[in-house]
Amino acid sequence: MITRRALLAAAAAVPAFGETAHGPVPSPAQIRWHALETTAFLHFTVNTFTDKEWGYGDEDPKIFNPARLDADAIVAPLADAGMRGVILTAKHHDGFCLWPTATTDHSVKASSWRGGKGDVVREISDAARRRGLLFGVYLSPWDRNNPAYGKPAYIEIYRRQLTELLTNYGPIFEVWHDGANGGDGFYGGAREKRTIDKRTYYDWPNTWAQIRRLQPGAVIFSDVGPDVRWVGNERGIAGDPCWATYDPVGADGGAASPGDVREKESPTGTRAGHHWLPAECDVSIRPGWFWHENQNARVKTPEQLINLYYQSVGRGANLLLNVPPNRDGLLSSEDIASLKAFGEYRRRVFAKPVKPADGFNIIRVREDIRYGQRIDEAVIEGFDKAAWTEIAHVTSIGPRRLVRLDKTVHAQKIRVRPVKSSAPPKIVELAVFSEPRP
Repeated sequence: MITRRALLAAAAAVPAFGETAHGPVPSPAQIRWHALETTAFLHFTVNTFTDKEWGYGDEDPKIFNPARLDADAIVAPLADAGMRGVILTAKHHDGFCLWPTATTDHSVKASSWRGGKGDVVREISDAARRRGLLFGVYLSPWDRNNPAYGKPAYIEIYRRQLTELLTNYGPIFEVWHDGANGGDGFYGGAREKRTIDKRTYYDWPNTWAQIRRLQPGAVIFSDVGPDVRWVGNERGIAGDPCWATYDPVGADGGAASPGDVREKESPTGTRAGHHWLPAECDVSIRPGWFWHENQNARVKTPEQLINLYYQSVGRGANLLLNVPPNRDGLLSSEDIASLKAFGEYRRRVFAKPVKPADGFNIIRVREDIRYGQRIDEAVIEGFDKAAWTEIAHVTSIGPRRLVRLDKTVHAQKIRVRPVKSSAPPKIVELAVFSEPRP
C-alpha cells in the first residue's frame, strides 16, 4: 500500500533533469491535495437544531447548544475510515459563525453553548491535528443575516472573517466556497430578497489573493476553482473520463465565476484544458447535508460508500464525504458504523498489493502528474503462458485510476499499453489487489 508519507515525498520531488512537462501541471499544493484521496465534511450550525438545510438568518443564537460536543469523538471515526482531512462549515448561508468572530454578534458568543465562551472551529481544528488530519474551512459567501450583504461593505466583512479563520487556527489545507449567491433572508432584521451580480460582487480575484497571502499552502475550491473544481453534482460521482484539466465556462458562454458555470461539463473536465483544475466529489452520508433525526435510518451503507470511492477516487478525483454532527455535538451511531466498515474495507483491500499470479480483481494505475496528464486511452493487459490479453480498457488516468474487475484474474505479469497519448507516457505505479467477493 502506498503510504501518505511516500505520496507526500513524491509531491515534494521535482522532475528529473532533462525532463519536461506536457500541458498544465499541478502546483505543489495541488499535488499534496491529490495525495489525500478522501476527506470529510462537517455540516454543523443552527440548522442542526432547527431541522433546516438552509437557515434564513433569523435564528436565535441561543438555540445552538451541542451540550455534549466532543471534537475528538467526532474526528476519531473519520480518521479510522481513512479520511486525511476535515472541512468544517465555519459559516453557512444563515450567517451563524462557529467561532467568536469580531465581525458579528450572530455567532457562538451569543449561544447557550459553553456559556458563550466556546469555539467550535478551535475544538475541531485541534482535534483534527491530534489525529493527524489536515483542517479546512467552508465560509459561505452568502450571508442571510448580515445587514450589509449586497453592499460593498459586506465584502470587507467577509474578508475579515477569512482573515480570522486563516490566521488563528494554524495551517489550512483547503478553503471552500460554494455557489449560493443571494435571495431571501433576514439581513439584520430586513426580511427581503437581495440579489447581487455573482460575476463581480465578491471581487474573487482579490479575495483569492488574500487567501494566497495568508495560507499559501491551501488549495481554493469553488465550482470554477481556482485550484479544485466542483464535480458538478452532489452525488459523489466523477465523470468517466474525468480529466484533471478544465476550462470553466459561464452559463452564457463567457468567463465563469463561482455560481456561474456550465456544471454539465464539470464531471469530465476538459481534455485539452489550459488549467490544472481537478475535481472534488462532495456527497453526504445522509440524504441531507445537516443532521436530521428522521434520516437516521437512511444513512449510506458501507457498500454504497465503497462504490462511491471507486466512482470518485477511482476516477482520479477526491472524495469529500459529509458526516454531520447531531444535536449532542457527536456523530450518530448509524454514521459511525458505516464509516467503520468503510475504513476496514479499505485497509483490508489496499494494505498490500498481491502478485498477479496469485489472482486479483482490482487494478491501480497512476501517472506521474508532475509531467502532466499524458494518457488519453490505454489497455491493461495480462501475460499468461505465451500471449498478452486485454484485461481492461481505460481513458483518463492522471493521479490514479482504479479498475474493479468483474472476476478474479491470474496472470504471470501485467502491463499498461497506451493506445493514445498526448506525450510519452509516464506511469509511476501499476499494482493489483484482491477484494473479497461473496
